[in-house]
Amino acid sequence: MTNRTLYLIACAAPPARRIDAAIRVAQVAGWDVCLILTPSAYRWATEDAEGEIDRLSELTGHPVRHQYKLPSQADVLPAPDAMLVAPLTTNTLNKWAAGISDTLALGLITEGIGLGLPIVALPHWNDAQGLHPAVPRNVETLRAAGVTVLLGEGGFVPHKPRQGNLGAYPWQAAVKALSM
Repeated sequence: MTNRTLYLIACAAPPARRIDAAIRVAQVAGWDVCLILTPSAYRWATEDAEGEIDRLSELTGHPVRHQYKLPSQADVLPAPDAMLVAPLTTNTLNKWAAGISDTLALGLITEGIGLGLPIVALPHWNDAQGLHPAVPRNVETLRAAGVTVLLGEGGFVPHKPRQGNLGAYPWQAAVKALSM
């Protein structure tokens, strides 16, 4: 039994289709995993396979969240001890670095910085997206705020457009970085 709660926040990038692998890696490392999806990642999960959200809820033991609750509703997830944002897209990176909280996922990770929670971000984008001037600047903004961004050797290395290798996505490295 664990008492460490990890919020796994997944954006709509190809590794999100294998988010169960990340959940299992984190669980083996002793984390109680709560899954939060961006709205687009939620749409992918519900359109990819019928019952996928229920399957992921069963795997984590918690409801899968993707939108803000109403103020009158109780929190259904325990408070996080750490956060893993994986896969992190350039869209979420750029909004997060700007402090935009227009989705539950962004609200949680933006607040996580202010709460001083350990946060690891594992990107997934192609090298053309990574060449946009906002991307390196915003990676540095998050690093300066204390976020461990696993970009480059030892983390995620961008690939040519439409040439990514899902099997090489480094879930293990991200979970390992949480304990450092």
